[in-house]
Amino acid sequence: MKSPWQSVDPLGAREYAQVKRAAIFQCCKWDPQVEDVCTLSPQPVVLSSQAWSELVSLSEKLARETFAAETAILQRPHLWKSLGLPWTLRRRMAGLENASDAARHLRLIRFDFHFTTEGWRISEANSDVPGGFNEASGFTRLMARHYRGMASPGDPTEKLAQAIGTAATSDGIIALAHATAFADDRQVMVFLERYLRAAGHKTALLAPDHLRWENRTAFLAADWANGPVAFCFRFFPADWLTALPYRCQWWHLLGNSRTPLCNPASTILTQSKRFPLTWNGLPLHLPTWEALLPKTFDVRDLGRRGISAESVVFKPAFGRVGDMIKMPGVTAGKEADKINRSIRRYPGLWVAQECFKAVPMPTATGDLFPCIGVYTLDGAVIGAYGRLARRPLVDHLAQDAAVLIAQTVSPQLTQQPDYDDTIRTLQPVGA
Repeated sequence: MKSPWQSVDPLGAREYAQVKRAAIFQCCKWDPQVEDVCTLSPQPVVLSSQAWSELVSLSEKLARETFAAETAILQRPHLWKSLGLPWTLRRRMAGLENASDAARHLRLIRFDFHFTTEGWRISEANSDVPGGFNEASGFTRLMARHYRGMASPGDPTEKLAQAIGTAATSDGIIALAHATAFADDRQVMVFLERYLRAAGHKTALLAPDHLRWENRTAFLAADWANGPVAFCFRFFPADWLTALPYRCQWWHLLGNSRTPLCNPASTILTQSKRFPLTWNGLPLHLPTWEALLPKTFDVRDLGRRGISAESVVFKPAFGRVGDMIKMPGVTAGKEADKINRSIRRYPGLWVAQECFKAVPMPTATGDLFPCIGVYTLDGAVIGAYGRLARRPLVDHLAQDAAVLIAQTVSPQLTQQPDYDDTIRTLQPVGA
């Protein structure tokens, strides 16, 4: 099978240091180091134009099927428990399908692709709160300056900001609701806010409990700002909402609101890794999902099916950045023991998936395993986010990487672009 990767040299030490500094100060990349690993890779992931076209086609098919599946599951409450959803969330979700006067919400998804010995496969769909915009837009732009004959797969932050501006119900506040205690979440919101402000929008960085609701319409109630909310961008996992205080009426974020959202929290129905366990109960066929996602099982069914626990990957129904994933031959020791205990205690919050064999990308520093996250907005591809890992498990130690598309010109390093010694704020295209 033809490899989708095109070989290029990584940036030299001097060029990389300048790009890294610019990413921190211009692109709000405030976590450039995790443990002993730099989070930004000097090695871009370069895809052939044919491979990128294939990923675009697959992603848009997946998005259409995801929307259809969410609608079908929403109408079948008896399936919700099998997804591992908390009881409080299930209770509040009842009746969402009847909100005929609800606003039209934006739908943002990131599908994570891996190239395997059987072609492209996906490990998951980030349909709830996909991140990576600082890297996919800002860092990729910085890296692309150094490579001749390459094209960017798009600026997802710019496309998202444009869509938010169009969807906003008025010239009121665009609320960027997120987990304010986490710097890695904050940096994503600050980066998006720069695009929105450059387009002339009023914005507010806030936690979900700063919102108040009247007649299913959002208002900002905080010491530093207040007033009607024209749009709410939620960067706060749906499975965390139940921990919020009752007074903030968090359940309106599920989608039954007159204030437009991105994403409505009902997207948790397909964010759950247990989503495939509902497929037999749906009156529809999901051919692209079935072709690309490894077969998924309830962990309690492995013995009955004759499947060895050493031959599958164990995943929590709701996890982040590859945490708490048990992969045969990769996860061992205390981490594996911790996961085994959780599986035994909470089997309904885990799944087992068949393993796929990822094809590494050869580089000057050895083989690396890429993950290509393709963003879709309302079903159309708007960009890509890359990660590179030294092992098949792409977790928090993997590096963020620029994704570039090879064009007709032979790829090579360009001459060093000019960098102003004064750190400047990144301005979006058209600002």
